Amino acid sequence: MSKEGLAKQIDEMGSRARLAARLLALCSTGQKNAALQAMADAIESAEPSILAANTKDLEAAPGYGLNESAVDRLRLTPDRIRTMAKGVREVADLPDPVGEVIRAWTRPNGLKITKLRVPIGVVGIIYESRPNVTADAAVLCLKSGNACILRGGKESIHSNLAIAAALSTGAENAGLSPDVIQLVPFTDRDGVRLLAQMDRYLDVIVPRGGHALIEAVVEHARMPVIKHYHGVCHVFVDSTADPAMAEQIVLNAKCQRPGVCNAMETLLVHRDIAERFLPLVAASLLAKGVELRGDARTREVLGGDVRPATDEDWTAEYLELILSIRVVDSLEQAVDHIENYGSHHTDSIVTSDTVEARKFLAAVDSATVLWNASTRFSDGGEFGFGAEIGISTDKLHARGPMGLEELTTYKYLVEGTGQVRG
Repeated sequence: MSKEGLAKQIDEMGSRARLAARLLALCSTGQKNAALQAMADAIESAEPSILAANTKDLEAAPGYGLNESAVDRLRLTPDRIRTMAKGVREVADLPDPVGEVIRAWTRPNGLKITKLRVPIGVVGIIYESRPNVTADAAVLCLKSGNACILRGGKESIHSNLAIAAALSTGAENAGLSPDVIQLVPFTDRDGVRLLAQMDRYLDVIVPRGGHALIEAVVEHARMPVIKHYHGVCHVFVDSTADPAMAEQIVLNAKCQRPGVCNAMETLLVHRDIAERFLPLVAASLLAKGVELRGDARTREVLGGDVRPATDEDWTAEYLELILSIRVVDSLEQAVDHIENYGSHHTDSIVTSDTVEARKFLAAVDSATVLWNASTRFSDGGEFGFGAEIGISTDKLHARGPMGLEELTTYKYLVEGTGQVRG
């Protein structure tokens, strides 16, 4: 397709989405929930066509150079499709944030003012590889009253189109406009730029993927972008930590799914527990195939099992079984390290000292900060959001895992009885 044709098609999608959003904003919670149930039914009915489409993507995967973990994220099975449909129904069961009265008050002149939660409008979402994001993003947008335009990666284009078609059909079967969910049907790079520049119709854009994708969206965007660049997450094992608890948290944070943004990339250990804890945790990490890279004091304790860490290691988002380790003198030094090298995504402290824990929770400026828990809990599903649009390290408008509430904004409703301003 020519650039002009591409631009025209995306512009038309935006126009239809804007109209669909206006109509969706008038729908009741019951209407939206009925649509979500119909969408779940449509996904289950479309299982054969979704699996056939996914087979095409899997067959093309070697040509895109996808590694084993990326292929696994791409693969759909009957169980995964049923889980997808179950997730849609779970979102239907969640409270509807739209219409919530955030605050209401009456002024001395009798004006009644209500701060009311409302949909954002039209949300653009650009993502890579994982076809389940198509369903997660679409249903969260619909429940929060937003139309969405989705643009997935070339690796999952056939799967995404099949899932989006089922979702759109389900919405239409329930009486909604099928344009509440639209997926860009081509993967030309110009599609990213055109979406990012479509501020006439898109109210916000959310990129989910690698650094290069996010940079491209930020470079071209004419509307607010909600994003995170990196997931350089830390676990700090304090001097009073229970070694067994700390070991399990570290192993889970690093090894349970190393290729995701909330996996731990750097372990910080207080010097007073280092000689006791490091050999214990290192043995477990090495048994799971983790490559260790440490500072001088870590290598003094662990010897030849650890490669020297470079300055680049402290800022690395490995997304694989590699871990950098540093011994620190104090909680303050751990916080300084996180501030200097971290990405403000997710960081955790393991300690039995309540005072030190509270200091860490207050001092670390990350979207999610945990005490005695794995960084892997920084996730919309684990927070009870049903799913998530993404995880934001911005401070405005959303921060951390983004669920339904983060897909809303607010407006002020003012009721008078004829008041005029003097």
